[in-house]
Amino acid sequence: MGVQPEGRRDQEESAVEIPEELPILPLRGVVVYPLTVVPLAVGQPRSIRLVDDTVLGKKLVGLVASKRPELEEPMPEDCYTIGTLALIQRLLRMPDGTMRILVMGLERIRIMEYTATQPYLKARVERHPETMTPGPELEALRRKTAELFARMVELVPGLPDQLGAMAMAVEDPKQLAYAVATYLRMSLQEAQEILELDDVAAKLHKLIALLTREIEVLELGRKIQSEAQAQVEKMQREFFLRQQLEAIRRELGEADEHQMEIEEFRRKIEEAGMPPEARREALRELDRMAKLPPASAEYGVIRTYLDWMVSLPWNKTTPDNLDIAHARQVLEEDHYGLQDVKERILEYLAVRKLKQERASQLEELETRDYIRRIREGAILCFVGPPGVGKTSLGQSIARAMGRKFTRIALGGIRDEAEIRGFRRTYVGAMPGRIIQALRRVESRNPVFMLDEVDKIGADWRGDPSSALLEVLDPEQNREFRDHYLDVPFDLSQVLFICTANQLDTIPAPLRDRMEIIFIPGYTETEKFHIAMGYLIPRQLRENGLMPGEITFTEAAVRRIIREYTREAGVRNLERAIGRVCRK
Repeated sequence: MGVQPEGRRDQEESAVEIPEELPILPLRGVVVYPLTVVPLAVGQPRSIRLVDDTVLGKKLVGLVASKRPELEEPMPEDCYTIGTLALIQRLLRMPDGTMRILVMGLERIRIMEYTATQPYLKARVERHPETMTPGPELEALRRKTAELFARMVELVPGLPDQLGAMAMAVEDPKQLAYAVATYLRMSLQEAQEILELDDVAAKLHKLIALLTREIEVLELGRKIQSEAQAQVEKMQREFFLRQQLEAIRRELGEADEHQMEIEEFRRKIEEAGMPPEARREALRELDRMAKLPPASAEYGVIRTYLDWMVSLPWNKTTPDNLDIAHARQVLEEDHYGLQDVKERILEYLAVRKLKQERASQLEELETRDYIRRIREGAILCFVGPPGVGKTSLGQSIARAMGRKFTRIALGGIRDEAEIRGFRRTYVGAMPGRIIQALRRVESRNPVFMLDEVDKIGADWRGDPSSALLEVLDPEQNREFRDHYLDVPFDLSQVLFICTANQLDTIPAPLRDRMEIIFIPGYTETEKFHIAMGYLIPRQLRENGLMPGEITFTEAAVRRIIREYTREAGVRNLERAIGRVCRK
């Protein structure tokens, strides 16, 4: 596109003689203005024929815009009546059969009537000159238009900078209006409106409004681009700095902290001794974590999950002390009486010792049972009145067997998630108490005491006693699945000991899974021996007394038992002895 020089334009206008019948070339989506030079592509067969016939004559053609650009061959009713008389200056034939022509707009024309539609459109036309009233207002409009156009040229990357200077040098307001309209982005209707306006001042008013709008859009686009570029530059700068930091660390023999953490988790997963399913899940989560930025929330969730996975005692056990005499000695030292409980523990140890000694022989005689598995642990339930030593008996059993001891109190819990854990979809989710206790004790075969199992509640959050059915079932707890971990954990080697004051409040399915051992209240003789052998020495130590500073006679102890305590256990008896020591 270009602007026709003013001297040449005057010569062309004075020399042009419009033929009586002018070929009309409809344009699709473009308006050609007078006093401008515009390249056009011609591809329709009738348009190609029109150009061929025109270049053989005066090379004059009428250019009118089509109202409907989607039409390939517009008819007279589809074209605007105001157009431009143009001169075909150059013609270039393309290999695909189309043409490229360079036309120079001469002046405005109005179509009077169409005289032919075949082989192409022809019409009788008349000149339709613009009106222009010279004066200060017109000059001000010309200068403002040239100034805004120069500003627009600065903002559009594809336009040469010389265009702004050329526009400032154009003295003719009409020529400036058509030159600016040629380079300004606007709709077809707006472009045709500028062509059809008769007054040059009105054309400049319209162009100033369009230029102002376009400059606002371009400046906003440049602002957005500069902000985006600044962001990209910041990201590139951070990227280069991180690359340099990594290079420095590699030079110093250090690794990236994020990569170091990933590799550390991978090493811990390999060393944890997880079963295949748990290992696959841990590695899958580790791969997800490696692809996330450390600042993301999901990264922290996965990291906490992997911390739990690698810190659980998947294959850590404590060897059982199978010395029956040692176990009997420990149990007798810690508790007086309770023969049924002691006998059951000694039987458990004797059976494990016998199976260990005959392991090879039993392997040869073993019959394959694909449904029922060999039970390794035991599930006991001590039932008795308060104060008879049920809880302390669990610690004594762990000491006798050489195992670690852990205990959780179930009294009053009402949420099933306390046992089975919370799903990872919840904020702040964590495993249940069973898994937490095993992590603390760092062994998968401890003596695990579930205290006050008869006092578990139930409400809309679930029934914890139902969740215990899987934990306390020897056929199921080999693959206990906590909601948080969502992988099986083997509880079959745990020695579970439950305590209760009464059986009535324990649900029947849960009661059926436990071996019930009743611990009755103590007789007066048993209380006397417990007081002399255990309670009095402990109260002397707790009250800072030395042996010999206070002496309890048999008559005094029996009187305390008979007249000051009336209970099945010995808690009130120990309190009474403590009061005597403090006097």
